[in-house]
Amino acid sequence: MAATQSTMLALGTQAPDFSLTDVRTGKKVSPKDFAGAKGLLVMFICAHCPYVKHIQQEIARVGKDFGPRGIAIIAVGSNDAVNYPDDGPAGLKAQAEAQGFNFAYVYDESQEAAKAYRAACTPEFYLFDQSQKLYYRGQFDESRPKNTVPVTGKDLRAALEALLAGAAAPADQKPSLGCNIKWKPGNEPDYFG
Repeated sequence: MAATQSTMLALGTQAPDFSLTDVRTGKKVSPKDFAGAKGLLVMFICAHCPYVKHIQQEIARVGKDFGPRGIAIIAVGSNDAVNYPDDGPAGLKAQAEAQGFNFAYVYDESQEAAKAYRAACTPEFYLFDQSQKLYYRGQFDESRPKNTVPVTGKDLRAALEALLAGAAAPADQKPSLGCNIKWKPGNEPDYFG
């Protein structure tokens, strides 16, 4: 299980836009749909990655805790579904239903959304403020599949609480760590070089 770190997109970056289909509702979803929300959390996750599986129940809890408080949430699956069929729309839908996700979960077949966010791994988290400027990007917490640290979402939850309180962005933001995004052959981005 080779671990890949997030690229740490620059704070203050405007949320890149996309329009992708929600795997459960069939409706198009875009960050622009949530203009005026207190914050926007964009997560790159998938169904098969052990790092995502390790925290997916807590991801569902974060959705239930912060969605009602005005945080808009979009999960994005960008993996190559030809070589990783569990990460295609049907697999993502099954994951969302099994975990009780209460937020949009879209499939990024072209992988252009992942590239726009400079996403590198699953899971990866991007929290934008009310103006959709990047406020936090980094790890969920210190827990990993092979360590004994409890899954709490501590880092992301602290950033969400700070954002809702109108506080400055957390100074200490650690990269997320997980499985690399499964790029389609020949579609690898150029930001790793």
